[in-house]
Amino acid sequence: MTNRRTFLKTSGLAAAALGLGLPEFAMSKTKADPIFKISLAQWSLNPLLFGGKMDNLDFAIETKRHGIDAVEYVNQFFMDKAQDKAYLQEMKTRSEGEGVTNVLIMVDREGQLGAATPEERQQTVENHKKWVEAAKFLGCHSIRINAYTAVPFSQDPKLEQEAIDVCSSTLRRICEFADDFDINVIIENHGGYSSNGKWLAELIKQTAHRRAGTLPDFGNFVMKRDGDQILSYDSYRGVDELMPMAKGVSLKPKVWDDQGRETGLDYTRMMKIVLAHNYHGYVGIEHGERGREWESIEECRVNLDQVRRTLENA
Repeated sequence: MTNRRTFLKTSGLAAAALGLGLPEFAMSKTKADPIFKISLAQWSLNPLLFGGKMDNLDFAIETKRHGIDAVEYVNQFFMDKAQDKAYLQEMKTRSEGEGVTNVLIMVDREGQLGAATPEERQQTVENHKKWVEAAKFLGCHSIRINAYTAVPFSQDPKLEQEAIDVCSSTLRRICEFADDFDINVIIENHGGYSSNGKWLAELIKQTAHRRAGTLPDFGNFVMKRDGDQILSYDSYRGVDELMPMAKGVSLKPKVWDDQGRETGLDYTRMMKIVLAHNYHGYVGIEHGERGREWESIEECRVNLDQVRRTLENA
C-alpha cells in the first residue's frame, strides 16, 4: 500500500483520488487482484430466514457452498444478539472456518437519523453503537444505516436542505463513535430523500467525516410511490453521483430511469461506472426471487463474473 501511495503521488493521481473522497480500501488493488470482488447480501435470502428455513448462523456456510466467499449481514436476522459475544463468536468462527469474509452489517429498525426531536435523534445514535461494536468484533469494515427522517418528503429545496441538516448531524455523531473502532458508517439509497443521488451525495459531503460514505444500490432509486405513480431517479446517474463516496456497492438486476420505468440492468454499463471511480471493493448481490432464491443469486453471480472477466481483458 505504501508503494502504491508513493506511485500515485509521483504520478499526480493521489491528489485527484483523495479529492474524490475515495476510501483507501477501494484503491488498494494490485495487478493480481480482481477488478472487483463479489459478496452476498443476506437480504437476498430473507424469505428463507424469516420463514425458518435457514438459520442466521448458517448464512456464511451456505454462501460459500454456493460459490461466494464474502457476506453482508442484516441485523434483523440476529436483532437481539448484537451484544451476545458467544453468538457473535459462533458467527465469526463459522465464517472464518469457511474462508468467508465478513464485509458489513446492514442495520435497520434502530431509529431515524432525522427523527423529530433531539432526544429521539440521540437515541438513534445510542441504538447504532452496539452494531458498530458488533461489526468490529466480526471483522467487518462498515455498518450500513438508513437516512430516514421526519421531514416530509418533498422536492422543495428548502425541505431537502432541512432533511440534510437534521440527518447529517446525527450521522456525524455515529461516525465519531465508529471512528474509534475503525468502522465506516455508510448510507444506502433506500427510499425517500436518500434515493435522490444528488441529495445523498450532499448529505455525506455536509457530514464531513472520513467514516461517512455511501452504499450505492443499483435498484433502489424509487423516491416515492403513490398508487401507480412512481417518482424515480435514474439509476446510472445516481450510482455515478454516489460512487466518489462509496465504501460498498449493492447489485440488483433491475434499474430505474427518471420517468418511473424499471428495466433490466446493463451489467457492463453499470460496472464501467463503478470502476471509473477507482472502486475495486465488494459488489454485494442483493437479489433473491421468492421460491428460487439461490438460483437467481447464481444468475447474478454468473453475470457479474462474466462482466468482470470481459472488463479485465479489455
